[in-house]
Amino acid sequence: MAHYACLLTFCFLLNMPIWCQNTNNDKCIYQGEEGTQSFYQDGDVILGGLFPLHYSPITTVSSFQSKPPPTEYKYFGARTLRWIRTMAFAVNEINQRQDLLPNLTLGYHIRDSCDEVPLSVKGSLVLVNGQPDTGQGSSCADVRRQPSPVIVGDAASGVSMAVLRTLGSFSVPLVSYFSSCSCLSNKKEFPTFMRTMPSDEFQIKALARLVHYFQWTWVGLIGVESDYARFAIQLFLKESARYNVCPAYVHIFPVYLSKEALRDLMHTIRSSTATVIVNFAVETDLRTILTECKRQNLTHLQWIASEAWATSKALWGDFNDILKGTLGFAIRKAEIPNLYSYLRELNTSSIQASHFLTEFWEETFNCRINGSLNTHIHKEGVKNRGPCSGRESLDDVYSPYADVTQLRVSYNVYKAVYLIAHALHDMSTCVPGEGPFQNGTCGSLNPILPWQLLSYMKKTSFTTLGEDVRFDENGDPIASYDLMNWQVAEDGSLLLVKVGFFDASLKEDKDLVINESMIMWHRENKAPESVCSKSCLPGSRKARRKGEPICCFDCIPCGEGEISNQTDSIDCLRCSKETWPNQARDQCMPKTLEYLSFQEPLGIVLWAVSTFGAFLTAAVLFVFVIYRKTPVIRGNNMELSFLLLLFLCACFLIGLTFIGKPSNWLCQIRYTAFGISFALCIACILAKTIVVLMAFRATLPGSNVMKWFGPAQQRLSVILCSCVQALICIIWLTTKPPSAAYNTEFMSATIIVECNVGSELGFWCVLGYIGLLACMCFLIAFFARKLPDNYNEAKFITFSILIFFAVWITFIPVYVSTRGKYMVAVHVFAILASAFGLLLCIFAPKCYVVLLRPEKNSKKHMMKK
Repeated sequence: MAHYACLLTFCFLLNMPIWCQNTNNDKCIYQGEEGTQSFYQDGDVILGGLFPLHYSPITTVSSFQSKPPPTEYKYFGARTLRWIRTMAFAVNEINQRQDLLPNLTLGYHIRDSCDEVPLSVKGSLVLVNGQPDTGQGSSCADVRRQPSPVIVGDAASGVSMAVLRTLGSFSVPLVSYFSSCSCLSNKKEFPTFMRTMPSDEFQIKALARLVHYFQWTWVGLIGVESDYARFAIQLFLKESARYNVCPAYVHIFPVYLSKEALRDLMHTIRSSTATVIVNFAVETDLRTILTECKRQNLTHLQWIASEAWATSKALWGDFNDILKGTLGFAIRKAEIPNLYSYLRELNTSSIQASHFLTEFWEETFNCRINGSLNTHIHKEGVKNRGPCSGRESLDDVYSPYADVTQLRVSYNVYKAVYLIAHALHDMSTCVPGEGPFQNGTCGSLNPILPWQLLSYMKKTSFTTLGEDVRFDENGDPIASYDLMNWQVAEDGSLLLVKVGFFDASLKEDKDLVINESMIMWHRENKAPESVCSKSCLPGSRKARRKGEPICCFDCIPCGEGEISNQTDSIDCLRCSKETWPNQARDQCMPKTLEYLSFQEPLGIVLWAVSTFGAFLTAAVLFVFVIYRKTPVIRGNNMELSFLLLLFLCACFLIGLTFIGKPSNWLCQIRYTAFGISFALCIACILAKTIVVLMAFRATLPGSNVMKWFGPAQQRLSVILCSCVQALICIIWLTTKPPSAAYNTEFMSATIIVECNVGSELGFWCVLGYIGLLACMCFLIAFFARKLPDNYNEAKFITFSILIFFAVWITFIPVYVSTRGKYMVAVHVFAILASAFGLLLCIFAPKCYVVLLRPEKNSKKHMMKK
């Protein structure tokens, strides 16, 4: 009693026609004025239906000085009429089957919800309380109808939510064929809701995957002011963030677009750099927006359609230049046998049974049927239409009503009817004691209790048209979408081409499949770009712009010694010490080894000069051997001269050890041989200088100097001086010897292979000792500067030591300031320059006399003062 009392009270407040049955079985009828605004077929069980046959109301302000006129609407939905007729077809098909509900006959009561919450709520209450379809003067007994224990509808998510909040306390199930808002899966708020339309949660996943697939990271989001759009946009923002997709803008526009609201929307779209727009709106809302886009020549946009309009052919005629290339996910379609012929059964005589069919006929053929009351739709020229001839046929015109090529929502309606039928079948075949309710009781068939029917519906699964229809715990079907592409047919008509699919039952990396070669794009037949910032190529990294979304960034080249080998790298990676970035800085390449080699020009030049110096020294030695008995050779301490030439030849050859790839043993030989050979050379020069000075001092009366510095003492002095250098080298080699090293400290693209001196002290001690011997030579030669000109070898020794000093004093700062092979080249140059200085200054004058002035190579000339 409380149930019906509440329902009666609510209907009274809405001023609605109702019928009720009290405990005394007294029946009462409240007659209304909209009795012709529905489809009705009697049966044992009446299925209710809510469909938005009219939409876009013309708003008027009533003064209420007289009875307000009926609301007029801009559009009549021929496509929606197909959905209505599909429900009627499914009911009739089930009634003809013997394997499904053989003992029950289904009927239907379908009303126009006009896509408005008040009319939908009003219609739902009419359906569930069995409101008769009355007319003026009808009797109560003739027009009474059965209440509907279940309703198929409505299309819009917001409208369905309003109906559910109204009927929820009465546990009347609502099975929607087009409401996709994920919010409806909330069983705490909407426990009696089921649907054959997949939840937006899956559609949003598909859209986010689609945007990510084409690397659109900067997209615009628009939607109508509704629960459907708000929840969809909220889900899309959350899901797309997983793929680093950013919203260029989010614009929610009102249901009734004023000029100011439309101007704001157009300004948002035009001022953004995003070329991809995801639109969560329905066909009626989109028409106004597309008209303004066309007026402002905004034809470069790539539209992404939600399932609400992904297959809406009605938009194509006026906006084909804008919508070409549109992509969108549409719910799964099917071919319903015999539906096409059922839809085309209409003719001039059959349509007069229903006001809706009459209106459809007049709208399709632009004529007027006698006695028509068609004032429900607002359109210019309606009253001026001519009468219908009676020869009109659906074969002569195109109408969305008879188009069965894209049966998607119609298929959802078809499945909704079969869901209810299978649940009723399970109830009717239930065996007492095995039922789902307390003590194994079965559901009641007379009367049918809505909450019991809902219990069976939640457990129902069936197969229809080859598809296994199942529902999860929220009453949602398993999601499967077709990716549709709007293409231009040869005749200019719309061609909806399936270019992929999304199946939520598959793994995430395999749920989206796209055949990109089949897609026709909006412009230039290639996918557009829609990014805030173009991707950072390998070799650079992303640097976010302060205060802007993550998709807006600058590309900064990687620093020296760093690479990035991926697109849109956040950080650059530092190469190892053994590698270096290539020119593109996207790969670490092995560093080239740098050392003074025999193959490069500098190495070849130094090799040639060293070899030439060695041969020149050998030639001088050969001349000295040939002319060893001549006065010039004999008078210049021939033995020390031979030793000096041998050691100079060694100095030239030691320069070659500095060329080539260093190794540990080569580095040790290099520095040791260098130090000892130059010590021998300078020691020989020192001995020669002492001999020259003592020789002339010995000519003085009473001088006995030469006996203290004879040939044995000369050889011993050379050996002793060399031994000191050898001792330094031995200490150096045993404590911290030179070794080959790979120098990577200077962040260049090469690895410097060099000889690490090991002990800096040892290296500079070797050079210092050579310098000490050179200083002694210079001092002694300076004391002998006043010897006779014909025999003044001390003068040439002085010059040679001065050159030696100049070379090695210059060498020190240059050597310290250079790196790599050039440091080695400086060392080799110093060796060669000092060796050539000694060779030329000491031996060139003697060779000149021996070879070119033989008349001076005589004892007489040598003794001349």
